[in-house]
Amino acid sequence: MAVRRTGAASGGVYLVDETGRLLSLKAAYGLSGEIAAAWLHVPVTASVPLGDAFREDRVVWVGSQEEMALSYPQTAAALPYRYAFAAAPLSGRTRCWGALFLTWPAGHSGRASPRERGNLAALGRRVARALEEAGRAFVPPDEPYMIPADGAAEEFSLSAHAPADLLERLPEGFVALDLEGRITFVTSRAAALLGRHVSQLLGTRPWQSLPWMDQVLVEEHYRTAVISRESVGFTVLRPPDTWLDIGLHPDSSGISVRVDARRSGPGEPGPPRTASPAAPGTSAGRLYQLVHLAAALTDVVGVQDVVDLIAVQILPAFGADGMVLSAADAGRLKIMGHHGYDPRTIESLDGLPVDTSLTPAGEALIKGVPLFFADPDELARAYPAAPRISGKQAWAFLPLISDARPVGCCILTYARPHTFTADDRAVLTSLGGLVAQALDRARLYDAKHALAHTLQQALLPRSLPAVGGLEVAARYLPAGHGMDVGGDFYDLIRLDRTTAAAVIGDVQGHNMAAAALMGQVRTAVHATAGARPDEVLARTNRVLADLEPDLLVSCLYAHIDLAGGRMGVASAGHLPPLLHRPGERPGVLEIEPGPLLGIGVELPYPITSVLMPPGTTLALYTDGLVEVPGTDLDRMTSGLAQLLAGRSRLDRLVDKLIHHSWPHGLPTDDIAVMLLRSGEA
Repeated sequence: MAVRRTGAASGGVYLVDETGRLLSLKAAYGLSGEIAAAWLHVPVTASVPLGDAFREDRVVWVGSQEEMALSYPQTAAALPYRYAFAAAPLSGRTRCWGALFLTWPAGHSGRASPRERGNLAALGRRVARALEEAGRAFVPPDEPYMIPADGAAEEFSLSAHAPADLLERLPEGFVALDLEGRITFVTSRAAALLGRHVSQLLGTRPWQSLPWMDQVLVEEHYRTAVISRESVGFTVLRPPDTWLDIGLHPDSSGISVRVDARRSGPGEPGPPRTASPAAPGTSAGRLYQLVHLAAALTDVVGVQDVVDLIAVQILPAFGADGMVLSAADAGRLKIMGHHGYDPRTIESLDGLPVDTSLTPAGEALIKGVPLFFADPDELARAYPAAPRISGKQAWAFLPLISDARPVGCCILTYARPHTFTADDRAVLTSLGGLVAQALDRARLYDAKHALAHTLQQALLPRSLPAVGGLEVAARYLPAGHGMDVGGDFYDLIRLDRTTAAAVIGDVQGHNMAAAALMGQVRTAVHATAGARPDEVLARTNRVLADLEPDLLVSCLYAHIDLAGGRMGVASAGHLPPLLHRPGERPGVLEIEPGPLLGIGVELPYPITSVLMPPGTTLALYTDGLVEVPGTDLDRMTSGLAQLLAGRSRLDRLVDKLIHHSWPHGLPTDDIAVMLLRSGEA
């Protein structure tokens, strides 16, 4: 439906899994299974158009190969073709189900009009609505359903109808390929030019049935035609000395191929070779798959990201169904993640000595040489007990070496005996090096993140003090992915029975220094709390200037007088709060901000005096709540302010605010929110 409505060449639907961490391809049209194989699963945190569309709840349009390379280099490296691409979220009433994608031929307009974007968003909502109406009756398939193109050939047989007779009478040869590259039709002239009988060609891929076409560039021309929907022409040598002109003309159902013999005039040289033989087993698909995996490994952040990438991308690429990822730690192999194994088996393997004789993992790591076992008998000859541990039938033990240091071991396993070709061994060995570097970086990141997170949690208040006549609720939500712990903070300080100080701020940066500086700011504010708001910020600014930090801090301080029904607010470059008073429209409180803390300039911090009658609701927040990619800041703050008019309990209201901004979770920045509602003092 979406492909027809938009005139796209291909498209597909991804649904998010139960964990909320993976988008899985469930249906596709106009794509070959071989091309789709590398994209069956996409982490929701991946820097690809689908991930952005899902996380940020917006239409993503990439109008050209150049734009793809600039915005999404990982996708461009894996699919270096000319085409336009769009992704739209499947936004339902209560959740986002996933994302759909569409591609257009290279000649399609590079820009999308607001109307086109609106139509794409509407298509996503329509698919989501269909999923919601189906409810529990809808069971996603385990494998993607490849929708056949209209008019696609269903059997490999030579037609006797008039079109086939017409082609037979022409001096050139003609071949039809489906989107998987299989020959579904071939004229006798084409078969003669290719040097095979018709029956030897039907149902095969040319680069498989014709050894002289087993060249990377031949398959690459086919992939270019399928993805970009552009006609492609090239010349190839049929041994010993016959040059053939090949023309590929694609559409949504397959590729029409014209084959003709190249004839050189007297004294003219033959045409140049456009393709060179590849190593046995090498294919353009495998090469681009490796580029895709290498780019993906450079994009991972934590150890769990590495485990997920191996499980959902590397295993399918090599036909494996299980894996164990171990890290060398204090002379032992600590299992960091696994897939396709019984937990009891993992428990028995976790913590084995690096020099264990139970499995080949230690030997592979100590010697730095990968070990491959095609079947249980081969493994049992070297390690008699190893085959019985898991019941697997073939194994690849890849040592993970980074900067000449042993990092760990990655084990890929197969449910059936598997012969590892020389190409398989070379590629897996190279991947082992990339996994090692990714795992090394990820472990360092996780250690730093855990330390910073512990520091931040120790500095944030575990609970807020009770102040008579003041209802309070607060939330801190870390960024969804790819960022270290930041310096967002909030606090409520009880000054006496009827007065309190509320403070919220954001330290520049996402690292240990930001978390540490956040603690220093809170300490400085506590030391001066109770003074006039402008004096509190001015003194805190002087303290930070004396410390000479490299980071700046935004901060908002509110002095609340419940007995007098008033509030004084001063801001150091922080976002203005949201306010709702009974009987009035909610909105943004207009305040005049002063300079950021830490700049060391003696400038005033103006005080804004605000009436605060019983029932007044105040929302203090950091920029992670309102700065959502693809949304207008004013519209976002206005929408959040409207939610204050309800009479929800504050602990529920604070969750509503966060859900309004990030309905699918995974915020791109830390969020701190504190709500206050005045009552009877």
